[in-house]
Amino acid sequence: MSTTLVECVPNFSEGRDKAKVDAIIEAMKVDGVYLLDREMDADHNRCVITLVGDRNAIAEAAIRGVGRAGELIDLTKHQGAHPRMGAADVVPFIPIEGVTLEDCVAIARHVGQEIWKRHHIPVYLYEAAAARPERQNLENIRRGQFEGIRAEIATNPDRLPDFGEAAVHPTAGATVVGARKFLIAYNVFLNTADVEIAKKVAKAVRQSSGGFRFVKGAGFLVRGLAQVSMNLTDFEQTPIARVFEFVKREAARYGVEPASSEIVGLIPKKALEEAAEWFLQVENFDSSLILENRLAAVMGGKMAVGGLRAGAEPFIEQLAAPTAVPGGGSAAAAAGAMAAALGHMVASLSRGKKSYLQYERELSEAIARLAQLREELKTAIDADADSYAAVVKAYKHAKESTNGDAVINQALKGAANVPLGVAERSREIARILEALRPITNPKMASDLTVGLALAHAAVEGALANVEINLESLTEPRLADELRAQARALQAQTARP
Repeated sequence: MSTTLVECVPNFSEGRDKAKVDAIIEAMKVDGVYLLDREMDADHNRCVITLVGDRNAIAEAAIRGVGRAGELIDLTKHQGAHPRMGAADVVPFIPIEGVTLEDCVAIARHVGQEIWKRHHIPVYLYEAAAARPERQNLENIRRGQFEGIRAEIATNPDRLPDFGEAAVHPTAGATVVGARKFLIAYNVFLNTADVEIAKKVAKAVRQSSGGFRFVKGAGFLVRGLAQVSMNLTDFEQTPIARVFEFVKREAARYGVEPASSEIVGLIPKKALEEAAEWFLQVENFDSSLILENRLAAVMGGKMAVGGLRAGAEPFIEQLAAPTAVPGGGSAAAAAGAMAAALGHMVASLSRGKKSYLQYERELSEAIARLAQLREELKTAIDADADSYAAVVKAYKHAKESTNGDAVINQALKGAANVPLGVAERSREIARILEALRPITNPKMASDLTVGLALAHAAVEGALANVEINLESLTEPRLADELRAQARALQAQTARP
């Protein structure tokens, strides 16, 4: 069974009472869930807990944690520098391994329903899980904080929760649950106590007021220093080093400079690698130049598609090497995966846009399915090479076995089934891409055309690999069955 890992980073409105935080963490102890980090901030009066685990287990842990926080935290008595609207303020789910962002959306919606059902705390959905476009941004939901929402929720339709009644929980408020990419909580302390400077710098750096994309920011007074508090929602597009340099230059306009910076929670290694490249100005830097990364890639022995140095060696270069694997079967799977990726991109760029709101359900379904198909085809890249190795092994040991033909036929059957599965998935991708044409931005029609060409090539290439394995089968009935499936797929995926 494949591993599924989901990260959950719940933020609770308690950063001063360790006993309460301990009790919340204790409530989230579920088999298959691991505590990676805990951060308590007395000034913000907030704690950030980082958990990782299986998709089902981590959902249950989050539901229990929200319930325990609702029992222990009274927002009518809560004071702190950080905005808040709930005892469990925000509960995001982040895909790590074996799951997609769309999978995390499904988890978030299930968790939201259960929080209301079990604990009677109303829930709003945000980021990728948002049911309404204006709720993708947390700031829009949390505007006015607990007190403002409490005053308006019964009379303002825009304040109605996604799950629950039009009333906040008397002491636990409301909770925001969602799905998002990895977020870096990053704060820069300035060598001044003038919080107005921090607010001005935050305004300059955040996206909502004309700053960097994927940066949210605010200014606070923390531990006697002005702090520019930020969330970096896509560090690959807006690197942390670039943000720090901008904050430094902007602060200099007011005669101050950074005293230090801090990371709340965890940070991906890649983000620090990018910072090293930025500040050290290493020529032609690549993450594979790092010893530990190179060792992990070589020892892992996995193939990858994309990037100049993906995996131990570029997939394209592996194809060119004078070795039997990876070969055409792996290339067909890669083509199908790329077709799914292009469709995913087109649908994602149209979903949520005003012109395509009427197709929100169709686009969301396409995105979720394409993400799943893409992951399955990426797995098939290695599975094809593994099935070839199994055939070679079967022939090698056939002479030593009393049932050598059966062993060979079993290996050949496996080697035929992998590309057959690639063809089936690629055919489905082609159908989805065709269905996307009339409901997505016409300016991206060329991307769909490329995706369709790749999907058709994947089907054709995969079926050729099916046939080459069937030629060696000594079980005519099995060969005929598999060949019939292959021909049916070929007919259903005929180019227009």
